[in-house]
Amino acid sequence: MIDLMAIITICTFILTIGFIFWKPNINEAIPASVGAFIVLLTGTVSLSDLGAITETISGAAITIIATIVMAIVLESFGFFHWAAEILLRKARGSGIRLFWLTNLFCFLMTLFVNNDGSILITTPILLMLLRSMGLKNHQKIPYLLSGALIATASSAPIGVSNIVNLIALKIVHMDLYMHTAMMFVPASLGLVVMALLLFALFYRTLPKKLPQIAQWSLTPGGHPLKGDIPKVRSAKFMRNVLIFVFCVRVSLFVASYINFPVSLMAVIGSVFLLTWRWIFLKIPPVDMIKKTPWYILIFAFGMYVIIYGLRNLGLTEWLIHFLQPLIAGSLLHASMLMGLLMSILSNLFNNHPALMVGTLTLTNMGLDPITLKIAYLASVIGSDIGSLLLPIGTLATIMWMHIIRKDGVKMSWSNYLKVTVLVIPITVIVSLVLLSLWVSWLF
Repeated sequence: MIDLMAIITICTFILTIGFIFWKPNINEAIPASVGAFIVLLTGTVSLSDLGAITETISGAAITIIATIVMAIVLESFGFFHWAAEILLRKARGSGIRLFWLTNLFCFLMTLFVNNDGSILITTPILLMLLRSMGLKNHQKIPYLLSGALIATASSAPIGVSNIVNLIALKIVHMDLYMHTAMMFVPASLGLVVMALLLFALFYRTLPKKLPQIAQWSLTPGGHPLKGDIPKVRSAKFMRNVLIFVFCVRVSLFVASYINFPVSLMAVIGSVFLLTWRWIFLKIPPVDMIKKTPWYILIFAFGMYVIIYGLRNLGLTEWLIHFLQPLIAGSLLHASMLMGLLMSILSNLFNNHPALMVGTLTLTNMGLDPITLKIAYLASVIGSDIGSLLLPIGTLATIMWMHIIRKDGVKMSWSNYLKVTVLVIPITVIVSLVLLSLWVSWLF
């Protein structure tokens, strides 16, 4: 009977991940919820386990939801179209300059919001810009693909930009401040390497001079962007909003440093921004009930229930037996092994369950504090950057592929792999080596 329940749990995990890959346009909370319900019925996860699961993911989920609320408020202010104006203005007709500005924009959006939110924000804006220029399909790919890769990978430098990173932080009992101190420099340098590799690959494809329409000023009534566009506010107002959001993001790290609940600080920042919008635009906060993607909480909870079931079946014990002798050798071994392993698992099973399994395994290895931290951070690099080798490695890239195809951009797996098979392995290895060197220098 136990063997049958174990088989059902394992099959449920595989089918849940498979369904998310097969139907990326379906709300991922649905298969995760069904899978979690089946696992609960098998008894591999008890009702008492649900309390521990709720405690683990609640803070991370609230923090991510709060940052997404801030992104929705920024959209109400017309911030993103204001940002699009700046991209075109600063590009000054140069396709190469636009390439670097696009990547910088995607990087900043992930730092200010999160990786999934960044994809949902930046991809439609880039599609509008590129469509307005009348660029051909192959000319759009460098901007769209590099932007997506940078936006998704940019969740590695700071843990607050990815819900699965926040959950993992809770599991290994590592605060946000320490995560950033150990991770920001090596992960950011890894992103620089990624951007340079992407530029080298796309240089010949990039239009050296943008069509004349790209040089228009996107003033209300005269810009080439179509659709329902919020009124663009003054530059001074937008800068004030941006400064406020930046202060909120900084406050999350201060809160982590002084042991104040990060999730509560994020909620306070969102409430202040909602109140500002209510006063300035006369829009009450009630619209957040409809616009906020609450399904993220359901997905995270359901996925963690399934992973917890695998843990209870002994998956982590098997991984411990295999990995412990290798990881305990040195910081470089720990970094390289966990980073590469998480890269492989993320591309096979998606980065959310991969990092959860890896983190649960690390906490039961009995590693010394520094080795545990570097192994965890290497796992984050694998799940945030290494997972980009295939378009199914992260939910963000699955959504991105769906968005661009819906807009008519032709993007095949082979086109995607021609880029990532060269860029991602090099970026991951460089980032992992830099991580071990940086942590060794710090401690």
